[in-house]
Amino acid sequence: MAARIVVLASGSGTLLQALIDATDIGELDAEIVAVGSDVPGVAALQRADRAGIPAFVEAPKSYPTRDEWNAALTRVVRSYEPDWVVSAGFMRVLGPEFVDAFSGRIVNTHPALLPAFPGAHAVRDALAHGVKVTGCTVHLVDHGVDTGPILAQSALTVLPGETEDDLHERIKQIERPMLVATLATLIGGTP
Repeated sequence: MAARIVVLASGSGTLLQALIDATDIGELDAEIVAVGSDVPGVAALQRADRAGIPAFVEAPKSYPTRDEWNAALTRVVRSYEPDWVVSAGFMRVLGPEFVDAFSGRIVNTHPALLPAFPGAHAVRDALAHGVKVTGCTVHLVDHGVDTGPILAQSALTVLPGETEDDLHERIKQIERPMLVATLATLIGGTP
């Protein structure tokens, strides 16, 4: 039976699209049962709509506190009964209630070679630090920020004079197939 996945995304949804494509061609034995965002109207929600996937928005500003937002997000994601939750460009830290509800089943992608450059500005931070090699990481989410167990990493060389946008786009090119392959391994139970 195909694994049930809820994907969380805050932006363009290119990682989501890689997952949609992989499920469509059978590369990933999964069903994306819902796509959620913290930002109304983002392209990820449009991608879900085009693919016929239910979508929802839980905007933090709709709640008086961060804890209430996390509780609402936990409730809606739980309602889809996912086997896995994939944070694919979701630009919010998931609260303890959410992490505990799906413990060991939340997969995140990060545009750096963790533990280096955690947080929301990893590509910019790597360039500012002058690294010659960076890349991306797929990891399980724990209570820290980008501190969970690393599942996969892929590296690339930073090109001389490369801009943040250019480097981030090159990272996304290796991040998409790595996320699909990592999820396929997790779903298939291969160590």
